[in-house]
Amino acid sequence: MGETQEATKMDEQLYTDVRNEVLEDYKLAVISRECSLLGRREVLTGKAKFGIFGDGKELAQIAMSKQFQDGDWRSGYYRDQTFMMAIGELNVQQYFAALYAHTDIDHEPASGGRQMGGHYATRNLNEDGSWKNLMEQKNSSADISPTAGQMARLVGLAQASKFYRENKDLHDKTTFSNKGNEVAFGTIGDASTSEGPFWEAINAAGVLQVPMAMSVWDDGYGISVPKKYQTTKESISEALSGFQRKEGTNGYEIFKVKGWDYLNLCLTYKKAIEQCRTEHVPVLIHVEEVTQPQGHSTSGSHERYKSKERLEWSAEYDCIAQFKKFILESDVYGDKLASAEELEAIEKEAKKIVRDGKKAAWNAFIQPQKEEAAQVADLINQMAQGSEHSDKMEAAAKAVLSNPEPIRKDIISNARYCIALARQEASPAKDELISLLEEWKKLNWDRYSSYLYSESEWSALNVEPVAPVYNSDAQEDGRVILRDNFREIFKNHPEVCTFGEDTGKIGGVNQGMEGMQDEFGELRVSDTGIRECTIAGQGIGLAMRGLRPIAEIQYLDYLLYAIQILSDDLATVQYRTKGGQKAPLIIRTRGHRLEGIWHAGSPMGMIINSIRGIYVCTPRNLTKAAGFYNTLLAADDPALVIEPLNGYRTKEPVPSNLGEFREPLGVPETTREGSDLTIVSYGSTFNLCTQAAERLEEFGIDVELIDCQTLIPFDVNHSIVESLKKTNRLLVVDEDVPGGASAYILQKILEEQGGYFHLDSEPTTLASKEHRPAYGSDGDYFSKPSIEDIFETAYGIMSEADPNNYPPIY
Repeated sequence: MGETQEATKMDEQLYTDVRNEVLEDYKLAVISRECSLLGRREVLTGKAKFGIFGDGKELAQIAMSKQFQDGDWRSGYYRDQTFMMAIGELNVQQYFAALYAHTDIDHEPASGGRQMGGHYATRNLNEDGSWKNLMEQKNSSADISPTAGQMARLVGLAQASKFYRENKDLHDKTTFSNKGNEVAFGTIGDASTSEGPFWEAINAAGVLQVPMAMSVWDDGYGISVPKKYQTTKESISEALSGFQRKEGTNGYEIFKVKGWDYLNLCLTYKKAIEQCRTEHVPVLIHVEEVTQPQGHSTSGSHERYKSKERLEWSAEYDCIAQFKKFILESDVYGDKLASAEELEAIEKEAKKIVRDGKKAAWNAFIQPQKEEAAQVADLINQMAQGSEHSDKMEAAAKAVLSNPEPIRKDIISNARYCIALARQEASPAKDELISLLEEWKKLNWDRYSSYLYSESEWSALNVEPVAPVYNSDAQEDGRVILRDNFREIFKNHPEVCTFGEDTGKIGGVNQGMEGMQDEFGELRVSDTGIRECTIAGQGIGLAMRGLRPIAEIQYLDYLLYAIQILSDDLATVQYRTKGGQKAPLIIRTRGHRLEGIWHAGSPMGMIINSIRGIYVCTPRNLTKAAGFYNTLLAADDPALVIEPLNGYRTKEPVPSNLGEFREPLGVPETTREGSDLTIVSYGSTFNLCTQAAERLEEFGIDVELIDCQTLIPFDVNHSIVESLKKTNRLLVVDEDVPGGASAYILQKILEEQGGYFHLDSEPTTLASKEHRPAYGSDGDYFSKPSIEDIFETAYGIMSEADPNNYPPIY
C-alpha cells in the first residue's frame, strides 16, 4: 500500500472515530436533557416529590468526563447527572428510581432511596462492608444538599493522592491508588461559591498543592439572585485571579470556557486535567454562559425573575442547540459529521430510551407496593367479616385498593387503624396482619433506618477490649502516655496521619504529638491553617480513600466551625449510601474545665444530637483516651474523642502494652461501689465527682460512681439500671447547659433502660449555668459544677429521703 493510500485510510478512520464520538456525545446530551424534562413532569404529576436537574450543563460535563479515569474521584453537587451517565455510573432507569425514592439498591444504588434525585454516589464497599478495588472503578463520593458542602471533603480526596504518591510505604496499596496518580474532580454552581466552605477549601488546596480540579458551572444566578449580588467582579475566576500560579509560587491554574462551546470545552478539560494529574497542582475551570432551561427546580419558575431578553438568549445559547449547530456546520476532511435527519433520528431514539427507562423504573417501584396493598386489603376484608366495625374496615380496605399508585405509608396506616378497631375481637386474619406488619417493620427498618453506624465485622462495637498491662509502678504525665501510644500507632500503621492547628512542628498545644513530626515526617504529622471546616473535610476525604486520618480540632469550642460538615457529611456517609461508602475518620479534640467564654464550653447536648452517626468518646484520663484511639483504628466507624484538658499534667500509671490495649465503646465503668446513691458523669467532670464521693463518705453517704466513658454509644449493656436497682437514687452531673447532655443521659437511663421503675427519689441533674463560663478561676467555680455543688446536691437527695440521718445543711 502506498503512502497516499495509507494517509487516505488514516483519514477515513479519523473521520469515523470523530464522527462516532461526537454523535455518541450528542445522543448522551439529548438523553440527559430528556431525563430532566420528563423528570420535571413526574414531579408535577405527583409521582416524585421534588426535582432538581442538570439541564444546560450537559456539554461541559461530557467534556469533563472524557478526562475522568478509573481511580479518580468526584465530589460534586446535585446537577451532575450527565457526568454520572457519561462515566457509566448512572443509567436512565436508575435516574428515575432515585426520583421515585426506590429503596432497593439494585435499582437505586446511590442511596437506596434515602436521598432526593440528583444526589449521586458509587458503591465503594462490598456487601460485607469491605473495600472494593477502587482503582478498577470510577468513584463518586456521596453528594449532600447543603450548598458548598462538598468542598471540604474534596480537599481530602485530592490530598489522598499526594499522600499516596509521597508515602512510599503505601505504594503497595494498589486497590486504593496508583502511586497518587488520581485527580479529585469538584463541581459547584457559581452562586454557591459565595459560601464560606468554598473559599476555605480553595485556599486549603492552594496551600497544600494537591490534584484538585474544580469546575464552576456559571449560569449567572443563584436561584433568583443574579451574580452581581453574589460574586466580586461578577466572576469567580476574576475574583480568584490572585490565586493564579506564578513562577516560584503555589496556587492554581485557572481556565475559562463557554458552556456551549463543545470543541473548546473538550480542549480545555484535556489541558487542565493533564496539568492537574501530572504536576499535582489544583486547577479551576470556570464554565461561563451556562443555561438552565427549566429554572432552578420544580419549586418555582424562572420566568418570574429572568427578563425576556435573557430567556431568548438562553434559548439560542442552550448548549444542545449550539452543539447541534456545531455538528451540522462541521466537517472532517471535507465530509459533514452528520445530517439533520441523522440528528433527528438520534433525538427520537433518545426520547424512546428515556420513556422506556422511566416506565421500567416506575413499574419496578410501584409493583411491590401494589402487591402489598392487595395483601393488606384482603386481610382487612377478612377481619371485617363478623366484626362490629365492618363498615370502617371495609372502607379502609377500599381506600387501600382504590389508589392505583399506593405508598407504604397509606397501606400500613390503614392496617394499623383496623388492628386497633379489632383490639377486642379474635380473628385469624388479624393475627396474620399483625405478623405481617411485624415482618414489614423489620424490612422498613432496613429500608429507612439501617447503616447509621457500621454494620460490618469491623464495627467499633465488635472490637475485643484489651486491658492495659502494668509491669511497674512508674507514673508519667498523661500527655506522655498519649504521645507514646501515638508513636506505637504510627510505627505500625503507615496509613495513619494527623493534622491540625499546631499539631506538626510543636506537637500540639498540649504536646500530645511532641516529636512526632521529626520522627515520622511532615507528610504524616502536619500543621494546618486555622480552618476547622476543611480540617474535618480533609479527614473525610482521606478516610474515604482507605487512609486512617486523625484530624485535630484544637479545642472543643472550635468544633462549631466544623459541625456542619460533621453533621451533614461525615455523620451520614454510611446512612445516606445505605452501606455503600464509609469514612472512618477520628476527630481528636480536648475540652472541659478550661476557663473563659470561648475556651471552656461543653456543648455536648448540641454535639451528640447533631452528629448521630459518629461515635462520641469522653475519656476521664489520657490512658482511657489512648485506649479509644487503639480501638477506633481497629474499626471502621468515625468517632470524636474529647480528651480531658486537666489530664495532660496529671500523673497516671504507664501501661507496658502501648498501642495494643483497647477500650470498649458503650461500656460504662463503675469506679466505686456504693449502696446509697448512683452518680453518673463523664470526662473531666467525673474526676470532680470522684473527689466529691470521698467527702460524701465522711458524712456517711455511700456513693456508687459510674463513668459513662462514651456518650454515643451509651451503655449498650444497660448496666447503669443495675446500679439503680441497688441504690434507688440517681444524680447526673454534666458540664453542659441545663437539659443538655444530662437530658440525653436521663432519657437513656430512665426511659430506654426503664430506670424510673427503681427510683425512690426524684432523679436529679446538676449542670452548668445557662451562660457560658466566665473567665478566671472564680468564673469557672461559679459557672460550672464544683466539688461542693456535687457534694451538696448529693447530700440533699439523701436528706430529703432520710432527714433524721442527714439533716439539711442549710
